[in-house]
Amino acid sequence: MRSVIWLVLLFTAAVVAATALGRNDALVSVFYGEWRVDLSLNLFLLALLAGIFIVFTGMQAMQSLLSLPTRAREWREQKRERGAGEALREALAELFAARYARAQRAAQRALDLQASCEALRGDMQFTVLAQMIAASGLHRLQDRRARDERVQAALALVRGKPGIGAGTAFDGLQLLGAEWALEERDAERGLALLAELPPGVARRTQALRLKLQAARMQRRPLDALQTARLLAKHQGFSAPAAQSLLRSLAVEAIDQAYDIDQLRGVWAQLDAQDRRDAFVVSRAARRANALGHGAQGRLWLEPAWDAIAAAGPDDRGELALALIDCAPGIGNDWLPRIEAALSAHGHEPALVAAAAMAFADRQLWGKARRMLEQTASAAGLPAPVRRQALRCLAAIAREESREDLAATYDQRAAAID
Repeated sequence: MRSVIWLVLLFTAAVVAATALGRNDALVSVFYGEWRVDLSLNLFLLALLAGIFIVFTGMQAMQSLLSLPTRAREWREQKRERGAGEALREALAELFAARYARAQRAAQRALDLQASCEALRGDMQFTVLAQMIAASGLHRLQDRRARDERVQAALALVRGKPGIGAGTAFDGLQLLGAEWALEERDAERGLALLAELPPGVARRTQALRLKLQAARMQRRPLDALQTARLLAKHQGFSAPAAQSLLRSLAVEAIDQAYDIDQLRGVWAQLDAQDRRDAFVVSRAARRANALGHGAQGRLWLEPAWDAIAAAGPDDRGELALALIDCAPGIGNDWLPRIEAALSAHGHEPALVAAAAMAFADRQLWGKARRMLEQTASAAGLPAPVRRQALRCLAAIAREESREDLAATYDQRAAAID
């Protein structure tokens, strides 16, 4: 099919040429001295076109010959630029493949090629990226001196320079330096590097993660708790992980309180949601009781116990165990709460144990006896709770002058591991 098309085009060209050049009536005479050359117009036009083509081709050939050194220099420059880019990509791939020595060497090769390439010589981002890759490899190789030299060289290029590229490079270097500092357990230096970040960058997820890690490393749970809330707000964790982390940090802050005033200060700094967490409330109440302020513990437990019927089984168990610790000195105002909880979830051993301790403290022996016996027999309850129930039963037996029964309860309490 292609041959047929070319044949048709050839016939068409022949017809056009015959039509246009078929008449050859004109004559062109060229005189040179005593010489005279007569040419047909068609031949003269063809010769003129051929001459123009030859002159144009010759000029192009001369220009190509004269520009050969320039084109050779551009080709070498382009080759060095491609080599630098390939070396940088190789360094990044080697770093991800955990071949850190090769990554450092490839990054240095990229820098050497950049220095000899005029097109890349002023490319700040290329230099900073190569230095960061080399520094990352040196960090993994535990060569801290060379790593810091690389980082300082990169910072000298971007510090105080205008432009989005310089700002991004500076932020990356600071975040990377903070991460390395935390890996070396230097939380103070990590926080100092994070403090140099602009406010917008400091609220990014990675910066918040590093700040959280540093605060936990310095055992500052309240600062860590504040950072963790920001991370949870920005969906830096899944919902269950966020709840578990916030709970553990709040509990850690409570455990660090060594007097009741300090504990009240920690409680005031907790978020409202944290103060509604049954595990946090229970730990605060137990800590207050351990510091000799059981009444304060019961005060914190009141709102949670008012809504205990709607709480989950684990939350109810934790609140019940906290009330057991805070039961000494409990008032009559607690009895309606306990009765309401028993009417809704009277089958749960922890709630039965809490009610038994509260009734025993109020010397309501009739109500307390059966519940104390259930508590002493509940294998799922902690050993101290069952031991305390048996001692309460022994005290009741002594009140009734039944020393033999009291001795039996004491023996059972001593036998609990």
